[in-house]
Amino acid sequence: MFENLIATLKADKRKLVFTEGPDPRILEAVSRLYKDKILEPLLLGNPEEVKAAAKKGGWPIDGIEIIDPLNYAGFDGMVDKMVELRKGKMDADACRAALKKSNYFGTMLVKMGKADGLLGGATYSTADTVRPALQIVKTRPGNKIVSSCFILHRNTGKGDEIYALADCAINITPGEDDLVEIAVQTVRTARAFGMDPKVALLSYSTLGSGKGDTVDMMKNATAKIKALNPDFPVDGELQFDAAFAPEVAKTKASGSPVAGHANTFIFPNIDAGNIGYKIAQRLGGFEAFGPILQGLNAPINDLSRGCNADEVYKMAIITAGLK
Repeated sequence: MFENLIATLKADKRKLVFTEGPDPRILEAVSRLYKDKILEPLLLGNPEEVKAAAKKGGWPIDGIEIIDPLNYAGFDGMVDKMVELRKGKMDADACRAALKKSNYFGTMLVKMGKADGLLGGATYSTADTVRPALQIVKTRPGNKIVSSCFILHRNTGKGDEIYALADCAINITPGEDDLVEIAVQTVRTARAFGMDPKVALLSYSTLGSGKGDTVDMMKNATAKIKALNPDFPVDGELQFDAAFAPEVAKTKASGSPVAGHANTFIFPNIDAGNIGYKIAQRLGGFEAFGPILQGLNAPINDLSRGCNADEVYKMAIITAGLK
């Protein structure tokens, strides 16, 4: 599943900031990434602490750059830049205090072009990853919101089975225009994994079989996406069985360009999305990668605080590969 991303990274080496340098899970993953020559890691933290933790775990990190935010030669210039970016919302003292924290410091490294992306959150919340990203890196041109998706993957006897699901972690009750952005952003992510996205906007109704506010919302969002003349097939509103199962699609949505073979699913709210991906993960035996943040001006992603080193390794590849 990672072949496309790894090929991209080996052809265009990228530098990724890891905000929690002394964490054993980070060190194990970074040591492996560096050995495999997939990307250029940059660790944040006290160099002596980082090296001691790496030595204790037996993970070689010779040659990997380590920066201590509390002893950085360009710190004052970074403060000035952040004051400028915050435009009166934070003064120099507030910016200085924020930049002593690795999440803000790492995000500023990305903003200043000293790294291509960032991966953090093994020891802090998703909000503490997203907040500095929105304040400093901001959204990609043409995007008003940040969203998230999960990539679900499992091996079958016929090869890899891959799906993209959004938004499962960021936008609680998206509106029609939000759903348009979420769909377009998710297509971009899906393509990075080598997918050919076929997008279904999900509901408890299929093409008018039910009534309700969210039915209208998904129907109207679909119409707005189609009005953009997208380079991917899209349809909605669709129930999941109509979107996924060819035999159901024949009955419920014959003639739909997506029904029966959708692989990219857009949910009406975070409840449906979060519950949906976890059901698929646990009952379907899928490996879930995410939340992958979408719509930012640079690749920045959040780790689960319960992550292991292998998950860090894979999320690092995903993050760096989504530039």
